[in-house]
Amino acid sequence: MDREKLQKLRARYAERDAFDGDDPVLTRAASEVRSPEGRRSLPYSGVATFLGLPQATDLAGLDIAVVGVPMDLGVSNRAGARLGPRAVRGVERIGPYHPTLKGVPKARARAADVGDVPFNSRYSLEQSLADIEQYYLTLKARGIRPLSVGGDHSITYPILKALGREAPLALVHIDAHCDTMGAYDGSKFHHGGPFRLAVLDGALDPERTIQIGIRGAANMFWEFSHASGMTVIYMEDFLRMGLDAVIAKAREVVGGQPVYVSVDVDGFDPAYAPGTGTPEAGGLEAREGLALLRGLAGLNVVGADVVEVAPQYDPTSNTAQLAAQILFEEFALMTLGRE
Repeated sequence: MDREKLQKLRARYAERDAFDGDDPVLTRAASEVRSPEGRRSLPYSGVATFLGLPQATDLAGLDIAVVGVPMDLGVSNRAGARLGPRAVRGVERIGPYHPTLKGVPKARARAADVGDVPFNSRYSLEQSLADIEQYYLTLKARGIRPLSVGGDHSITYPILKALGREAPLALVHIDAHCDTMGAYDGSKFHHGGPFRLAVLDGALDPERTIQIGIRGAANMFWEFSHASGMTVIYMEDFLRMGLDAVIAKAREVVGGQPVYVSVDVDGFDPAYAPGTGTPEAGGLEAREGLALLRGLAGLNVVGADVVEVAPQYDPTSNTAQLAAQILFEEFALMTLGRE
Protein backbone atom coordinates (compact mmCIF):
# COMPACT_ATOMS: atom_id res chain seq x y z
CA MET A 1 0.00 0.00 0.00
CA ASP A 2 1.12 3.55 -0.71
CA ARG A 3 2.43 4.75 2.66
CA GLU A 4 1.91 8.40 1.84
CA LYS A 5 -1.72 7.73 0.91
CA LEU A 6 -2.19 5.79 4.15
CA GLN A 7 -0.83 8.66 6.22
CA LYS A 8 -3.20 11.10 4.49
CA LEU A 9 -6.19 8.80 5.13
CA ARG A 10 -5.19 8.49 8.79
CA ALA A 11 -4.86 12.23 9.13
CA ARG A 12 -8.24 12.79 7.48
CA TYR A 13 -10.36 10.04 9.03
CA ALA A 14 -8.77 8.42 12.10
CA GLU A 15 -10.41 10.77 14.61
CA ARG A 16 -13.71 11.33 12.80
CA ASP A 17 -17.02 9.77 13.83
CA ALA A 18 -19.79 8.32 11.67
CA PHE A 19 -21.45 11.71 11.12
CA ASP A 20 -18.30 13.61 10.16
CA GLY A 21 -17.44 13.82 6.46
CA ASP A 22 -16.63 16.20 3.62
CA ASP A 23 -19.19 15.33 0.96
CA PRO A 24 -21.92 17.99 1.33
CA VAL A 25 -24.80 15.70 0.35
CA LEU A 26 -23.78 12.92 2.74
CA THR A 27 -22.92 15.38 5.51
CA ARG A 28 -26.35 16.95 5.24
CA ALA A 29 -28.01 13.55 5.38
CA ALA A 30 -25.95 12.54 8.40
CA SER A 31 -26.88 15.73 10.23
CA GLU A 32 -30.55 15.06 9.53
CA VAL A 33 -30.55 11.61 11.13
CA ARG A 34 -28.41 12.23 14.20
CA SER A 35 -30.05 13.08 17.50
CA PRO A 36 -29.15 16.20 19.51
CA GLU A 37 -26.90 13.90 21.54
CA GLY A 38 -25.09 12.86 18.38
CA ARG A 39 -26.59 9.38 18.20
CA ARG A 40 -28.71 7.34 15.84
CA SER A 41 -31.96 6.01 17.26
CA LEU A 42 -32.07 2.33 18.19
CA PRO A 43 -34.18 0.69 15.44
CA TYR A 44 -35.27 -2.16 17.71
CA SER A 45 -36.48 -0.13 20.70
CA GLY A 46 -39.59 1.81 21.54
CA VAL A 47 -43.04 1.61 19.97
CA ALA A 48 -42.86 0.56 16.31
CA THR A 49 -43.76 3.27 13.83
CA PHE A 50 -42.92 3.33 10.16
CA LEU A 51 -39.36 4.58 9.66
CA GLY A 52 -39.22 5.58 13.31
CA LEU A 53 -41.45 8.56 12.54
CA PRO A 54 -43.04 10.32 15.50
CA GLN A 55 -46.44 9.11 16.60
CA ALA A 56 -49.21 11.64 16.23
CA THR A 57 -52.89 11.72 17.03
CA ASP A 58 -53.16 15.43 16.22
CA LEU A 59 -53.03 16.04 12.46
CA ALA A 60 -52.22 19.74 12.81
CA GLY A 61 -49.23 20.89 10.80
CA LEU A 62 -48.55 17.63 8.98
CA ASP A 63 -47.60 17.42 5.32
CA ILE A 64 -47.60 13.61 5.09
CA ALA A 65 -49.40 11.07 7.27
CA VAL A 66 -48.50 7.38 7.38
CA VAL A 67 -51.79 5.56 7.90
CA GLY A 68 -52.44 1.92 8.65
CA VAL A 69 -55.60 0.42 7.14
CA PRO A 70 -55.95 -2.98 8.83
CA MET A 71 -58.97 -4.33 6.93
CA ASP A 72 -59.18 -7.42 4.71
CA LEU A 73 -62.91 -8.08 4.43
CA GLY A 74 -62.66 -7.81 0.64
CA VAL A 75 -60.32 -10.74 -0.03
CA SER A 76 -61.26 -13.52 -2.43
CA ASN A 77 -58.60 -16.06 -1.44
CA ARG A 78 -56.38 -16.11 1.64
CA ALA A 79 -57.23 -13.63 4.42
CA GLY A 80 -54.67 -12.00 6.72
CA ALA A 81 -53.79 -8.62 5.22
CA ARG A 82 -55.44 -6.96 8.22
CA LEU A 83 -52.14 -7.73 9.96
CA GLY A 84 -50.10 -6.03 7.24
CA PRO A 85 -49.69 -2.61 8.91
CA ARG A 86 -48.21 -4.17 12.05
CA ALA A 87 -45.81 -6.29 10.03
CA VAL A 88 -44.59 -3.38 7.93
CA ARG A 89 -44.18 -1.08 10.93
CA GLY A 90 -42.10 -3.78 12.60
CA VAL A 91 -39.42 -3.71 9.89
CA GLU A 92 -36.55 -1.74 11.37
CA ARG A 93 -33.90 -1.70 8.61
CA ILE A 94 -35.37 0.85 6.20
CA GLY A 95 -33.87 4.23 5.35
CA PRO A 96 -33.54 6.86 6.56
CA TYR A 97 -31.21 7.90 3.69
CA HIS A 98 -32.26 7.35 0.07
CA PRO A 99 -29.07 6.71 -1.95
CA THR A 100 -30.67 7.16 -5.39
CA LEU A 101 -32.55 10.38 -4.71
CA LYS A 102 -29.78 11.46 -2.32
CA GLY A 103 -31.57 12.67 0.74
CA VAL A 104 -33.49 11.86 3.91
CA PRO A 105 -37.23 11.88 3.09
CA LYS A 106 -38.41 12.49 6.64
CA ALA A 107 -36.24 15.60 6.83
CA ARG A 108 -38.00 17.15 3.83
CA ALA A 109 -41.55 17.15 5.16
CA ARG A 110 -43.50 17.29 8.39
CA ALA A 111 -44.44 13.63 8.56
CA ALA A 112 -45.79 11.37 11.28
CA ASP A 113 -47.28 7.92 11.74
CA VAL A 114 -50.86 8.70 12.73
CA GLY A 115 -51.88 5.14 13.55
CA ASP A 116 -54.75 3.25 11.96
CA VAL A 117 -58.07 4.23 10.43
CA PRO A 118 -60.73 3.89 13.15
CA PHE A 119 -63.35 1.38 12.06
CA ASN A 120 -66.91 1.22 13.33
CA SER A 121 -67.35 -2.47 12.48
CA ARG A 122 -65.04 -5.44 12.21
CA TYR A 123 -67.68 -7.34 10.19
CA SER A 124 -69.09 -4.96 7.57
CA LEU A 125 -67.05 -4.33 4.43
CA GLU A 126 -69.38 -1.54 3.27
CA GLN A 127 -69.14 0.25 6.63
CA SER A 128 -65.37 -0.13 6.65
CA LEU A 129 -65.05 1.40 3.19
CA ALA A 130 -67.20 4.32 4.32
CA ASP A 131 -64.99 4.77 7.40
CA ILE A 132 -61.88 4.85 5.21
CA GLU A 133 -63.38 7.44 2.88
CA GLN A 134 -64.39 9.70 5.74
CA TYR A 135 -60.95 9.50 7.33
CA TYR A 136 -59.18 10.38 4.08
CA LEU A 137 -61.59 13.23 3.43
CA THR A 138 -60.36 14.67 6.73
CA LEU A 139 -56.74 14.33 5.59
CA LYS A 140 -57.52 15.93 2.24
CA ALA A 141 -59.34 18.85 3.87
CA ARG A 142 -56.19 19.58 5.87
CA GLY A 143 -53.92 19.32 2.83
CA ILE A 144 -52.21 16.19 4.17
CA ARG A 145 -50.91 13.67 1.66
CA PRO A 146 -51.49 10.06 2.81
CA LEU A 147 -48.97 7.23 2.71
CA SER A 148 -50.98 4.11 3.46
CA VAL A 149 -50.31 0.48 4.32
CA GLY A 150 -53.09 -2.09 4.04
CA GLY A 151 -55.10 -4.10 4.29
CA ASP A 152 -56.44 -5.68 1.09
CA HIS A 153 -56.69 -3.74 -2.17
CA SER A 154 -60.33 -2.82 -1.64
CA ILE A 155 -59.06 -0.05 0.68
CA THR A 156 -57.72 1.91 -2.30
CA TYR A 157 -61.21 2.57 -3.66
CA PRO A 158 -62.39 4.82 -0.80
CA ILE A 159 -58.96 6.49 -0.66
CA LEU A 160 -59.20 7.41 -4.35
CA LYS A 161 -62.83 8.40 -3.88
CA ALA A 162 -61.76 10.88 -1.20
CA LEU A 163 -58.63 12.25 -2.88
CA GLY A 164 -60.23 12.43 -6.33
CA ARG A 165 -63.51 13.97 -5.24
CA GLU A 166 -62.92 17.34 -6.97
CA ALA A 167 -60.89 16.12 -9.94
CA PRO A 168 -59.94 12.61 -11.12
CA LEU A 169 -56.44 11.41 -10.34
CA ALA A 170 -53.87 9.66 -12.49
CA LEU A 171 -52.64 6.26 -11.30
CA VAL A 172 -49.50 4.16 -11.41
CA HIS A 173 -50.54 0.67 -10.32
CA ILE A 174 -48.16 -2.28 -9.79
CA ASP A 175 -49.99 -5.57 -9.37
CA ALA A 176 -50.48 -9.08 -10.74
CA HIS A 177 -54.14 -8.18 -11.29
CA CYS A 178 -55.88 -5.19 -12.87
CA ASP A 179 -58.51 -5.12 -10.10
CA THR A 180 -61.19 -3.81 -12.45
CA MET A 181 -63.61 -6.72 -12.06
CA GLY A 182 -67.34 -6.25 -11.69
CA ALA A 183 -69.60 -7.57 -8.96
CA TYR A 184 -69.52 -11.22 -8.00
CA ASP A 185 -70.91 -13.33 -5.17
CA GLY A 186 -73.45 -10.58 -4.60
CA SER A 187 -71.05 -7.69 -4.00
CA LYS A 188 -69.34 -5.04 -6.11
CA PHE A 189 -67.02 -4.28 -3.17
CA HIS A 190 -63.98 -6.57 -3.11
CA HIS A 191 -60.25 -6.40 -3.69
CA GLY A 192 -60.65 -7.34 -7.36
CA GLY A 193 -62.57 -4.21 -8.34
CA PRO A 194 -61.41 -0.95 -6.66
CA PHE A 195 -60.19 0.77 -9.81
CA ARG A 196 -63.34 0.05 -11.79
CA LEU A 197 -65.40 1.62 -9.00
CA ALA A 198 -63.06 4.63 -8.78
CA VAL A 199 -63.38 5.29 -12.52
CA LEU A 200 -67.17 4.97 -12.45
CA ASP A 201 -67.29 7.40 -9.52
CA GLY A 202 -65.25 9.94 -11.47
CA ALA A 203 -62.33 9.80 -9.02
CA LEU A 204 -59.83 8.11 -11.36
CA ASP A 205 -58.91 9.07 -14.94
CA PRO A 206 -58.56 5.78 -16.87
CA GLU A 207 -56.64 7.39 -19.73
CA ARG A 208 -54.06 8.57 -17.16
CA THR A 209 -53.83 5.14 -15.55
CA ILE A 210 -51.09 2.56 -16.11
CA GLN A 211 -51.17 -0.97 -14.66
CA ILE A 212 -47.86 -2.87 -14.58
CA GLY A 213 -46.97 -6.52 -13.94
CA ILE A 214 -50.34 -8.01 -14.85
CA ARG A 215 -50.48 -11.79 -15.26
CA GLY A 216 -52.27 -14.94 -14.13
CA ALA A 217 -55.52 -16.79 -14.71
CA ALA A 218 -57.75 -13.86 -13.72
CA ASN A 219 -56.91 -12.01 -16.95
CA MET A 220 -60.34 -12.94 -18.33
CA PHE A 221 -61.87 -10.37 -15.94
CA TRP A 222 -59.98 -7.24 -17.00
CA GLU A 223 -62.04 -6.08 -19.99
CA PHE A 224 -62.91 -2.85 -18.18
CA SER A 225 -59.26 -1.77 -18.08
CA HIS A 226 -59.00 -1.90 -21.86
CA ALA A 227 -62.52 -0.58 -22.58
CA SER A 228 -61.98 2.45 -20.34
CA GLY A 229 -58.63 3.36 -21.88
CA MET A 230 -56.19 2.22 -19.21
CA THR A 231 -52.66 1.28 -20.28
CA VAL A 232 -52.02 -2.32 -19.26
CA ILE A 233 -48.45 -3.64 -19.18
CA TYR A 234 -48.62 -7.42 -18.88
CA MET A 235 -45.52 -9.20 -17.61
CA GLU A 236 -44.69 -10.39 -21.12
CA ASP A 237 -44.90 -6.74 -22.24
CA PHE A 238 -42.62 -5.72 -19.38
CA LEU A 239 -40.02 -8.31 -20.38
CA ARG A 240 -40.24 -7.34 -24.05
CA MET A 241 -40.12 -3.58 -23.48
CA GLY A 242 -37.55 -3.45 -20.70
CA LEU A 243 -37.49 -1.35 -17.55
CA ASP A 244 -36.49 1.99 -19.09
CA ALA A 245 -39.24 1.84 -21.71
CA VAL A 246 -41.87 0.97 -19.07
CA ILE A 247 -40.77 3.93 -16.93
CA ALA A 248 -40.95 6.21 -19.97
CA LYS A 249 -44.44 4.89 -20.77
CA ALA A 250 -45.62 5.45 -17.20
CA ARG A 251 -44.37 9.03 -17.24
CA GLU A 252 -46.03 9.62 -20.61
CA VAL A 253 -49.38 8.23 -19.45
CA VAL A 254 -49.46 10.19 -16.21
CA GLY A 255 -48.15 13.44 -17.63
CA GLY A 256 -48.35 16.37 -15.25
CA GLN A 257 -51.57 15.26 -13.56
CA PRO A 258 -51.70 14.61 -9.79
CA VAL A 259 -50.99 10.90 -9.44
CA TYR A 260 -51.67 8.18 -6.90
CA VAL A 261 -49.25 5.25 -6.66
CA SER A 262 -50.67 1.90 -5.57
CA VAL A 263 -48.55 -1.23 -5.12
CA ASP A 264 -49.94 -4.69 -4.42
CA VAL A 265 -47.12 -6.94 -3.22
CA ASP A 266 -48.46 -9.77 -5.42
CA GLY A 267 -47.14 -7.74 -8.35
CA PHE A 268 -43.80 -9.23 -7.30
CA ASP A 269 -42.85 -12.84 -7.85
CA PRO A 270 -43.68 -15.05 -4.83
CA ALA A 271 -39.94 -15.67 -4.46
CA TYR A 272 -39.78 -12.09 -3.15
CA ALA A 273 -43.29 -11.73 -1.70
CA PRO A 274 -44.79 -15.06 -0.62
CA GLY A 275 -46.80 -13.45 2.18
CA THR A 276 -49.89 -12.41 0.27
CA GLY A 277 -53.39 -13.64 -0.40
CA THR A 278 -53.27 -14.24 -4.17
CA PRO A 279 -49.67 -15.00 -5.21
CA GLU A 280 -48.95 -15.33 -8.95
CA ALA A 281 -45.73 -16.90 -10.24
CA GLY A 282 -43.65 -15.02 -12.79
CA GLY A 283 -43.83 -11.51 -11.37
CA LEU A 284 -41.48 -8.60 -10.96
CA GLU A 285 -38.16 -9.00 -9.22
CA ALA A 286 -37.70 -6.78 -6.19
CA ARG A 287 -34.96 -4.72 -7.85
CA GLU A 288 -37.13 -4.17 -10.94
CA GLY A 289 -40.05 -2.87 -8.92
CA LEU A 290 -37.89 -0.56 -6.81
CA ALA A 291 -36.14 0.80 -9.91
CA LEU A 292 -39.53 1.37 -11.51
CA LEU A 293 -40.70 3.43 -8.56
CA ARG A 294 -37.48 5.45 -8.50
CA GLY A 295 -38.02 6.20 -12.17
CA LEU A 296 -41.18 8.12 -11.25
CA ALA A 297 -39.22 10.88 -9.47
CA GLY A 298 -40.56 14.31 -10.28
CA LEU A 299 -44.19 13.29 -10.71
CA ASN A 300 -46.81 15.04 -8.60
CA VAL A 301 -47.53 12.17 -6.19
CA VAL A 302 -50.47 13.14 -3.97
CA GLY A 303 -50.80 9.80 -2.20
CA ALA A 304 -49.54 6.23 -2.25
CA ASP A 305 -50.07 2.82 -0.72
CA VAL A 306 -48.74 -0.69 -0.40
CA VAL A 307 -51.30 -3.43 0.17
CA GLU A 308 -51.99 -7.17 0.55
CA VAL A 309 -49.20 -8.07 3.00
CA ALA A 310 -50.39 -11.18 4.85
CA PRO A 311 -47.61 -11.95 7.35
CA GLN A 312 -48.81 -15.42 8.35
CA TYR A 313 -47.73 -16.64 4.89
CA ASP A 314 -44.39 -14.81 5.16
CA PRO A 315 -42.07 -17.21 7.02
CA THR A 316 -38.88 -15.28 6.28
CA SER A 317 -40.43 -11.77 6.60
CA ASN A 318 -39.32 -11.11 2.99
CA THR A 319 -42.74 -9.72 2.06
CA ALA A 320 -42.91 -7.29 4.97
CA GLN A 321 -39.33 -6.18 4.26
CA LEU A 322 -40.14 -5.53 0.61
CA ALA A 323 -43.39 -3.75 1.47
CA ALA A 324 -41.60 -1.47 3.93
CA GLN A 325 -39.01 -0.65 1.28
CA ILE A 326 -41.80 0.11 -1.22
CA LEU A 327 -43.43 2.44 1.31
CA PHE A 328 -40.07 4.16 1.79
CA GLU A 329 -39.71 4.57 -1.99
CA GLU A 330 -43.17 6.12 -2.15
CA PHE A 331 -42.28 8.42 0.74
CA ALA A 332 -39.17 9.48 -1.16
CA LEU A 333 -41.22 10.21 -4.29
CA MET A 334 -43.50 12.45 -2.22
CA THR A 335 -40.56 14.40 -0.75
CA LEU A 336 -37.18 14.10 -2.48
CA GLY A 337 -38.81 13.28 -5.81
CA ARG A 338 -40.46 16.71 -5.92
CA GLU A 339 -37.30 18.76 -5.30
